[in-house]
Amino acid sequence: MVIFQPHHPFKSNQGTCIVKINWAENLRKNVHQVAESLGNLLVESFHYLALFAIGGVTAWAAVMEFLVMIEGGQLKIDDILLLFIYLELGAMVGIYFKTNHMPVRFLIYVAITALTRLLISNVSHHNPPDMGVVYVSGAILLLALAILVVRYASSQFPSAKIEHPQRKIGEGSSEHPEVEKGEL
Repeated sequence: MVIFQPHHPFKSNQGTCIVKINWAENLRKNVHQVAESLGNLLVESFHYLALFAIGGVTAWAAVMEFLVMIEGGQLKIDDILLLFIYLELGAMVGIYFKTNHMPVRFLIYVAITALTRLLISNVSHHNPPDMGVVYVSGAILLLALAILVVRYASSQFPSAKIEHPQRKIGEGSSEHPEVEKGEL
């Protein structure tokens, strides 16, 4: 709403020019709110669909691999370690679903299990020992040290949580604009 009252250049107390554009600012805030809500809905929907897809594919692959193992009539340590890899991948999906955080430690556990499976497979199939065994063992040791560092860092420097994070719109907006999904 625009209100204009004429005023004389020499008389400062006669009339003022009052410009009210509140409707435009309110419209801008409403459009911003709708866009942010719609964007959050789309991103969260994609997250959940992707999580269900990854969880479903992991479960399907684990079941199919288990059926192949049963059909073969004998289980090897390689097969059991492969099932542990599927279990860890499923646990990662479940933890991410519940907490919305991807625990780096689980990725390292998967890598250690995969390298252990490779090492056992190479040794059990009577391949002559070579430097490959040392390299894989060294990689497992480095990953174990990485878990130690990650656990120590998370215990010494925990991330602060916000119970119900919400963004404020307009001037003086969010105190922490980088806040995402309950973390400070």
